[in-house]
Amino acid sequence: MRLWVQVHTWTSLISMIFLLMLCLTGLPLIFHDEIDHLFEDEIAAPAMPADTPLLPLDRLIAAAKQQLPEQHALFVSLKQAEPLIVVAMSPTAIPVPGQFHRLTVDARTGVVLGEEAPHQDVMDVILRIHRDMFTGLPGELFLGLMGLVFAASIVSGVVVYWPFMRRLQFGTVRDRSARLKWLDLHNLLGIVTVSWALAVGLTGTINTLAVPLFDLWRAKTMPALLAPYRGKPLAEAKSIEAAVGAVRTAFPDRLVTSITLPTTTRFGSPQHLMIWTKGRTPFTARMFKPVLVDAQDRSKMVAPELAWYLTALQVSRPLHFGDYGGLPLKIIWAVLDVITIIVLCSGLYLWAAKRWGFRRKVSGVVTSAAPAVVSP
Repeated sequence: MRLWVQVHTWTSLISMIFLLMLCLTGLPLIFHDEIDHLFEDEIAAPAMPADTPLLPLDRLIAAAKQQLPEQHALFVSLKQAEPLIVVAMSPTAIPVPGQFHRLTVDARTGVVLGEEAPHQDVMDVILRIHRDMFTGLPGELFLGLMGLVFAASIVSGVVVYWPFMRRLQFGTVRDRSARLKWLDLHNLLGIVTVSWALAVGLTGTINTLAVPLFDLWRAKTMPALLAPYRGKPLAEAKSIEAAVGAVRTAFPDRLVTSITLPTTTRFGSPQHLMIWTKGRTPFTARMFKPVLVDAQDRSKMVAPELAWYLTALQVSRPLHFGDYGGLPLKIIWAVLDVITIIVLCSGLYLWAAKRWGFRRKVSGVVTSAAPAVVSP
């Protein structure tokens, strides 16, 4: 038991500062959509009858190209809540970081409503801190390691709590001293949130592996699919609307979210439209799958299977963010987040109080044991 206490103490101390940062930044991120909707000045679709038909994607992309004729269209995002599309453009066919233009086009009229201004708001900063602390992939992997240390802290805490609670009725909070009261509250709140904290900690760790896992899948899957097209020039898509229609027909249970036009970068194919789809339910809305459609022949379509580790990654996302059950589930996630913050802070207080009390006790013993000096 002493060993388990040491494991719980030191794993908690090592991970606490980072877990506290993640909990504090994660709290507003739970309501990311609501905050963005409240404060951001987004480009909105003008009011029109609900049954107004949509124009073909090819015409919408052509409208964006007319606005910036010197730019290359790279990919297209389809808004799910409004009849809008966003066409991302760059000065060259290979995307240049920091040189993107994102034009919002009304899908019913083909009118370019405006360009998304490149900016980084408060929520973007909070997200970067939460995701990688502005250090990129090394920061993500480090926070993933802290997630594993946190999981060890939770497991060891349960082991320590089990024999402790055999002496007390569940929920007992003794009030004989401040430290004893906080010890009981720390144990009670910790055991109440143990399942949620362990699930969020482990799914967060899995999420930090997103970049290397997708790179691994792409390295193992894409070369074989693109081998017949190796050496061919960059294709011009014959009909983007027809390709998207073919995907919708082949996969009626999925929604088309974006289209990557033929490209020589590792994120697409020089001879294909890479059409990204997602599930229609709140839970599967974070589970994306690509479909490659030949740019010249939409009947040539392939939907590569995702590896099991990517499936695990995508399943972990809604469990981590808690955004698949609407606002009620988000509120529950926020309450559990606040409780976890209390558990972390109370754990630090208990550790500091124990060490301070031990030092005072040792100091008192030394003082009482010191020989008295008697004046002659």
